[in-house]
Amino acid sequence: MMKENALAASISKKIVESASLGWYKDNFGNKHTAACISFLDYMAICLYDAEYGYYRSGAVRIGREGDFYTSSAIGQVLAQVLASFALDYARTIDESLSLVEWGAGTGRLSAQIVEAGTMRTENWKRKYKSVLVEDHPAHRDAARHVFSQIASELGSETLFVSSNEAWESEWLKQPALVFANELFDAFPVHRVQNVEGELWELGVAYSEAKGFYEVCMPLTDSRITSWLSRDGIVLREGQQTEIHAGAAEFLDRLGSVMTRGRLVIIDYGHESAEYAAEHRMLGTLLCYSRHQASSSPYVRIGEQDITSHVPFTFIRHAAVQSGWQVTSYATQKQFLMEHGVMELLQNHQSTDPFSAEARTNRAIRQLLLSDEMSETFKVMVLDKKLL
Repeated sequence: MMKENALAASISKKIVESASLGWYKDNFGNKHTAACISFLDYMAICLYDAEYGYYRSGAVRIGREGDFYTSSAIGQVLAQVLASFALDYARTIDESLSLVEWGAGTGRLSAQIVEAGTMRTENWKRKYKSVLVEDHPAHRDAARHVFSQIASELGSETLFVSSNEAWESEWLKQPALVFANELFDAFPVHRVQNVEGELWELGVAYSEAKGFYEVCMPLTDSRITSWLSRDGIVLREGQQTEIHAGAAEFLDRLGSVMTRGRLVIIDYGHESAEYAAEHRMLGTLLCYSRHQASSSPYVRIGEQDITSHVPFTFIRHAAVQSGWQVTSYATQKQFLMEHGVMELLQNHQSTDPFSAEARTNRAIRQLLLSDEMSETFKVMVLDKKLL
């Protein structure tokens, strides 16, 4: 089978040279071994390879011309609620506050937060500094353009940084409010499966005849079994699920750097009972390309998004272990309601369905009434305080 691009060729070479072995059964039930890498490593390369990774190269991935929408693209309602949330949090802090969006994409949400905040208080310019953490070059350029259009509303220089620059920054050690909007679903995951009563990790093998294919391999992280046990997950025969080791690593690293601040995680996901429910025998992994979903991560290598739902039971335990305090956890609908979204509804007499008032009201209804947006999306707020 032909390798479809340079990244696929690089991954196949890595697999062939790997010392790890996995096994699979042919159509007759005979077991065979093959060199492999873990699915976590495969996913990490597909998404984050420095030259060809999906989140590191190519055109803008978000919005109508990209592969997927994020909730910030629905309208300005979420931004207005988050601006109000930031103002409430800032009242507990005397110093200036960095508003950080990690995985900022095109910067639209951060810009909307700035616009909403400056309309609510004259002190916004003095109190807040916007920081956008984004590794995709085209997204960073788009974000700079978005912020150039609201330059008069900014009180201090907006920072556009890579994740590597963020980890080394001084501002991250000062009071910060970090927004992670649909960030955690993009971290690489282990995939595991119960096969004949034994837990195996899913690996990725390659051959010229078959292309990329899945095999079973020994667990590559000794913590996997204890994580599943801790979260109360017992897989049924043949059932697969994802282990979000990348999210745990992020929480641990951010928790070790931040001395005082708050992390707001907005993402689609579930508690463990739903995450590994009987109807999820193949887990939650999905791929997106040009707004079309599929379950095939072995095509369009580096050219499609690979994502999975966020296991919030896992995130909660990992956060506490990394020194965070869980301040709140709610559906997106509950979070919006608790932080004043209904106050944004506007009475108007206009018959124009495209008026600003009509668009705002539609956005609120969509955020509150859409089953996927209001119930599947969750908001977890984590605090880091000086000891």
